[in-house]
Amino acid sequence: MATDINGFLPDSAFQLDVAAQDWKDAIRLAGQGLVNAGFTTDAYTDEMIETVEKMGPYIVIAPGLALAHSRPSDAVLETGLSWVRLSTPVKFGNEANDPVSLVIGLAGRDENEHVSVMSAIAGSLSDAEKTRKLAAAKSPEEIRAILNS
Repeated sequence: MATDINGFLPDSAFQLDVAAQDWKDAIRLAGQGLVNAGFTTDAYTDEMIETVEKMGPYIVIAPGLALAHSRPSDAVLETGLSWVRLSTPVKFGNEANDPVSLVIGLAGRDENEHVSVMSAIAGSLSDAEKTRKLAAAKSPEEIRAILNS
């Protein structure tokens, strides 16, 4: 993989096996991970929710997986990711890929960084074996090791 995920996904960006009431709550959790890691301000979380309200649940990119993001903005301090594994899946309104149990928050300072981090993560998540391992991983270290393998 061209982009090493480690710098973009620190321990503070993870929330494993947490509950969300609905899709907005799930995005708020992903947004909180981005804020905790110093990648964004709270305003970016609102922007991610507004994006889904305007554009629909296109962020649900594979069965069980949502890539929460918005356009680069002043609310993005640094390019990075957050990782939220839900204890109970929630519906985003995407018939083909609901319900969602993994929400990855993506913040890009500019289009190039946004796209390079997105490609790095998409490569791993398109591999069914890796996806299975990620669902069972117990720690941030284990998840990063799987993503980087």
